[in-house]
Amino acid sequence: MTNRFYRLLLPAAAVALFSLTPAFAQPRNPKPPEGPAPKMPDGKPDFSGLWQRPYVPDMTKTSRNGDQKGMAELPFTPWGENQWKSYDAEKSGDYTGACLPFGLVRSMNSPDPIQIMQNKTYVSLLYEQNTWFKVIPIDGRAHRKQVATWFGDSVGKWDGDTLVVDTVNFNGRTRLDTIGHPNSDQLHVIEKFSRPDLGHMNYEITIDDPKTFTKSWTNTRVFTLRPDWEIMEYSCEENNKSLWEGRIKVPKFEDGK
Repeated sequence: MTNRFYRLLLPAAAVALFSLTPAFAQPRNPKPPEGPAPKMPDGKPDFSGLWQRPYVPDMTKTSRNGDQKGMAELPFTPWGENQWKSYDAEKSGDYTGACLPFGLVRSMNSPDPIQIMQNKTYVSLLYEQNTWFKVIPIDGRAHRKQVATWFGDSVGKWDGDTLVVDTVNFNGRTRLDTIGHPNSDQLHVIEKFSRPDLGHMNYEITIDDPKTFTKSWTNTRVFTLRPDWEIMEYSCEENNKSLWEGRIKVPKFEDGK
């Protein structure tokens, strides 16, 4: 499968294809664009653009450079603590190894770029990871009544210049991060997007899951605009040799499916 981790080592990969300058000679973290945050015609912040985001494999950790702040100790319920302590991806399998959807939270924790497209009715998130996408209505509509999904059902609203996205109706088959912190089908996610200037976006995610945690908790991070990047095609293949030869386990879910 395409490995976006190389993007962290070789930013400006798209530029390198059309340049004689060696990729390693290019800056690893070029200076973000400067200026005020752009606005939509209605005066709301425009989040459109391609964003570099910190990789968050463990939501309890805080990054050294401060672009991601986690919660050191998660407030587990007895059920949640058992789910966490009994988790062993080597034995039980990691569903992402079988090319199943990451789910909303784990997708936002991914290190690959994310493209945001916006108009007055929708904000769309285009994940490079597995070429997934999420379309969020921001016109005041309510949640839909539908079958639970991997990414849940999202609706957005404005709180001043902050976009607040509320997501419910998850299927409970995902993990929050690479290390395997659990969640259930009672998961409720609140995301807040704000843009203090042209080159940065502040992102806050709150996890509310009464089956897994005794109280809600929050993780914050900073995204950086990368006008020098483009998202790439990504494919996860279900005939992964490591899956069939047993190095990646087929995941087992509580409902037996």
